[in-house]
Amino acid sequence: MSLAGEGAVAIWHDIAPEGRGEFYAWHGREHMPERVGIPGFLRGRRYVAIEADLEFFNLYEALSVETLKGQDYTARVNAPTPWTLSAVRHFRSVARSICRVAHSAGPAQGGLMATLRYDVPQGGETVHREALLRRFIPDLLDTPGVAGVHWLVADDEASGVATAEQKARGVANAVPRRVLLLESWGDEADFVALAKQALSSAALDAVGGEGP
Repeated sequence: MSLAGEGAVAIWHDIAPEGRGEFYAWHGREHMPERVGIPGFLRGRRYVAIEADLEFFNLYEALSVETLKGQDYTARVNAPTPWTLSAVRHFRSVARSICRVAHSAGPAQGGLMATLRYDVPQGGETVHREALLRRFIPDLLDTPGVAGVHWLVADDEASGVATAEQKARGVANAVPRRVLLLESWGDEADFVALAKQALSSAALDAVGGEGP
């Protein structure tokens, strides 16, 4: 299933052990309902790691990048609630990008998702885009167990704005400039093996990417 809109907020992070209970309660009871209540926000999801460098991945889908740069979202992230100020103190190693959905396709929404944060060398964007759209993404979509493939490109200016919520965490966010999302409806072990192969360093090099 394609993503719900043409804009997305992608967030990866860890949570300090002493803050896990508060994080789960806050995120489910207040934060996600608050976010998807903003005009133009369409859907919010949270995943927990099977194997990853950061434990949590949160994805918010919006009508457009302009929605994510607009006054409603800007006002919200710059006026955090008391519970938000308390909860975000437990965030660690945050990577966050406000993104344009450059491509999104697939027959369904998956309960499993692999994410790859990476970059493209200067001057290599056109070659990279052609390689992704011509073969890499279509081949993945033809792979058994794949429910969707999504390519996100960060809006560097919007992603770099220091909001009140970020300041409350006390450290700057890393800003991934390119993101590939691979969704699956299959079994966990099979999908982990597929993701490690499909999103490997060699596979990324072959389409002109670098990183992660």
